[in-house]
Amino acid sequence: MTDVNGRWALITGASRGIGRLAALFLAKHGCNLVLHGRTIGHCQGVLEEVKALGVEARAVEAELSDFSAIEAMLAQIDRQGTQIDIVLNNAGVQVAYRESFLETPMSDYEQSFLVNTMAPMLICYHYLPQMVERGFGRIVNTTSGIQFEPQQAGYSASKAALNKVTIDLGTKYEGTDVLINLTDPGWCRTDLGGAQAPNTPESAIPGVVVGVFINDGKCGRCFSAQDYRGLTIDSAVEKAERESVSPYDNLFGRASI
Repeated sequence: MTDVNGRWALITGASRGIGRLAALFLAKHGCNLVLHGRTIGHCQGVLEEVKALGVEARAVEAELSDFSAIEAMLAQIDRQGTQIDIVLNNAGVQVAYRESFLETPMSDYEQSFLVNTMAPMLICYHYLPQMVERGFGRIVNTTSGIQFEPQQAGYSASKAALNKVTIDLGTKYEGTDVLINLTDPGWCRTDLGGAQAPNTPESAIPGVVVGVFINDGKCGRCFSAQDYRGLTIDSAVEKAERESVSPYDNLFGRASI
């Protein structure tokens, strides 16, 4: 299992919900943190929480629909000399639920793709060369299992696109110690998921971070967080490495599980 003690992780959408819980979990394992929020003030609470656990941490801000703001945030992190080893692209937006789905405005797609697909990939493209140079990296992009709901077309399409680019990109790093994978937290009672969701945010831990701790050289998988509900991180990693299905088995000549 990967030891994250002393490494640095960037978590987008870290101020609340699953992002905050992931930050606390990594901090308890000694991982230093760069916490992203739309404003630095939004991250003040979790910043204090993780520092109290004995790790280094700082907050950064960026509106993820604004590429210039993302680039400025990444440049700031670089100027501070922080070497990011782990990225959790956790932040996302669900624009609207359209009962009249045939009247879905194209702006739903535009906003969803900016935040849910393009922003994570901009961050991936920035850090992957650095990770390759140092010979280590973990990227976990947060997706969704939503399907058969044209009422949420912009959201579901943007997550499907994130799946596609993550899996395709992973072919270039398969077999190395730079791993890029996906996680699906499940439908949780967060600000995005809403009060009617069946799962607590806590149920997504440790599943949403299992892709950080794996150490088997495989990319492109989707770890469904609810499959690891209630497990220790050691047990979750063992289960993930044993059971998770790779999309590359035929491509790389491996037998499917």
